[in-house]
Order: sequence, then structure tokens, then C-alpha cells
Amino acid sequence: MNEKRKELPAFIGEDGYFSSIFNFSENGFGQSEKGWYAHTGITPEDYKHCCFESQRKVEDVGFLSNIIENHDEPRGVSYYIPEGDCDDTSKKMLAAILLMRKGLPFIYQGQELGMENMVFSSISEVDDVSSLDEYQNARNAGLSEEQALKVINRFSRDHARTPFQWDDGANAGFTSGTPWLQVNPNYTQINAKAQIGEEDSVFSFYKALIALHKHPDYKETIVYGAFEPVFEDQKNLLAFYRKGEGKTLLVIANYQKSPQSVFVSGYKKLLLNNYPVMEYHQNELGLMGYQVVVLEIEGHILKV
Repeated sequence: MNEKRKELPAFIGEDGYFSSIFNFSENGFGQSEKGWYAHTGITPEDYKHCCFESQRKVEDVGFLSNIIENHDEPRGVSYYIPEGDCDDTSKKMLAAILLMRKGLPFIYQGQELGMENMVFSSISEVDDVSSLDEYQNARNAGLSEEQALKVINRFSRDHARTPFQWDDGANAGFTSGTPWLQVNPNYTQINAKAQIGEEDSVFSFYKALIALHKHPDYKETIVYGAFEPVFEDQKNLLAFYRKGEGKTLLVIANYQKSPQSVFVSGYKKLLLNNYPVMEYHQNELGLMGYQVVVLEIEGHILKV
């Protein structure tokens, strides 16, 4: 038990000061004291490691409050999904990882729509003071204007503060006046009006995840059940059991564009899937790019 883990019971244990603490392990990965320009990106393998390590630290101690993003972070789908792969399928995968891990899931405004980062074309479009400071810090370190702006486009807090995208009307339906920040140009495609009632939307997938969280047959397992990683050595595969109340759930996410497969025994029921179909034959589960499934199972894993 390391020193930080020793301190956890005092904060989130049975007699701790708080009920829960926020988990910033993924958000803080790769940070540098030099500033944003020196931060390293997070890969799917890094994300998996951060997720599993944070879960292990609090197992049998208390609950984490888990996030993908908040008002001080860039949009999670633009940050955690590899460049060029951000679409509704990968957004749903990220949502399932959040809501199916142990802890208290927090959903920030616009996350349930899969809102993405802005693309700032000039530093004059940025309002956040920390972003302005980091831009100057990058310039002082020798980065060009273009390079420094690229850093800001990656990490700025303003991404989470652009007007909420209600519909495809003027200013995304947010205001009839002039918003303090630009509306993300993708509001005509990504907005609440377009997604509410659309069966295959990111919004509807979040609703399905929340419904599963509250389902009387699975609530105790998802909220209080043990978290047990599996397939840890298989690259870009993030999988874990949730065990409790006589139920065993298996969450398997293919965190890459290329398909891959695993062998699973005891498959009982498919509870959630971000694809219309699931390939499962003779205990082999085939996963398409960024496919995530939540299975109820009996028995155990056969092999990788």
C-alpha cells in the first residue's frame, strides 16, 4: 500500500470526511510542470492503466466520483479518442466505460450529446485566462504562433464553455443575443433537438446506460459490485467484471479502430451494445472498431 492509498480511508472510508473524491487520473495523465506545451498525449493503453489503477486504489475503501470532462477540461471525446476516430460509436464506448466502472458517474453538460472541442483559428478567439497564459508560455518556450495555438486547441478550458447546442438554429438555440464565446460550428449536426428521440444517438445511449444503472436486476451489482479487470495484456482492449448480488457482468471495449476478438465462456445475456449486432460464435467474441458490449455471464473467461 503506497502513501496515497494509506490516506484514502481518512477521506472516503467508512468514517472518512467525504462520501467520495473526484478521480482525475485520466485527466492529469502526462502533465508537465513546464506547461501544456510539454504535456504528453494519453493513449488507449494509458487510459486503461489509469482507469484500472484508480479502481484498485479504492477497492474496499470507498467510492470515486468519475468524470470524462468538466468545466475545467477540454471535451473528453476530443481528448481521449485518437485523432480521426471521434464519431458516435467511439463516443458511446467512452460513455460505457465511464458509467459501468465502479463509482459515482458525473455527466457534464453537452457530454450526453458528444459535444466536441472547438477549433480556434486565432488566440483572439480564446477567453480563458489560463489558456492565454499557456499560449504565452508556449511562445516563450520557442513555439511558433501556429504551434502554440495547436497546444491551446488541445487543452483549453474554453472547449467546455462554448454555448450548449440545443438545436440547429441561430446560436444553436442558446441565446437570441451575442454569446460570450463562439458556438461550435458543428452545432448543425450535434445538438439536442436532433438527438432526443433518435434511437441510435449518443443521447439515447446515455439514457440506456442510466437505465441499466437503475435496473432493479443490476443496480446493486453496478453501483456496489466489485470491479475486476480482465484481458489486461491485450492491447487497446479495456475489459472488466462487475460482480455482486449473485450477478456477474462483463464490460468489454475495443479501444481502437481495428477489430479484435477475445474468448468468453458463460455468455448469458447481452445487456448493452453500441453496434446493431454482436459477433459471438463458439465462445469467440468478435469486436468491431470501438465496439463496447455489456454482458451478463455465468462461469469464467476461457482464454485470450
